[in-house]
Amino acid sequence: MRRALEGADLYLAGYGPFLVLSRESTEGGFAELTRRGVSVPDDVARAQDVFRRMGIPAKAVIVPLREHRSTAAEAQTLRAMAQERGWDRVIIVSSPYHLRRSAFAFRRELEGTAVAVVMRATRYETAEPARWWRYRSDVRSVVQELPRLVAYVLGLGA
Repeated sequence: MRRALEGADLYLAGYGPFLVLSRESTEGGFAELTRRGVSVPDDVARAQDVFRRMGIPAKAVIVPLREHRSTAAEAQTLRAMAQERGWDRVIIVSSPYHLRRSAFAFRRELEGTAVAVVMRATRYETAEPARWWRYRSDVRSVVQELPRLVAYVLGLGA
């Protein structure tokens, strides 16, 4: 909900007329629960419910039909949406640790279009990139993110 909440704040502040939610791949435990007949709302359903409670109309929330297994695939979907709808600017909200890599992916995908890309780190993330060594979870994030960032910088990110 950290990125969704930041997006909601931007929408409510008038930065844009739409919110586009990522449909991320489902964690294995949820798939098993569904197989057993236990219904658990996914991230998108929870975010949509929260948006409704915050006063954001359902017509302002856009959810791509397919899951995205990579940032590059997400960027491709957003490019198609932006061109189809005639958008001239998109604001990408990400974790502070993923922001640089996301910027490479989205800017590369939208290069050559009239769509400007604005990157925004969610303020609701507990991570402290400037002091990443202080907390185990931050160390894990840096260790996982660094090879991905290098791959994107070298043009190998997919």
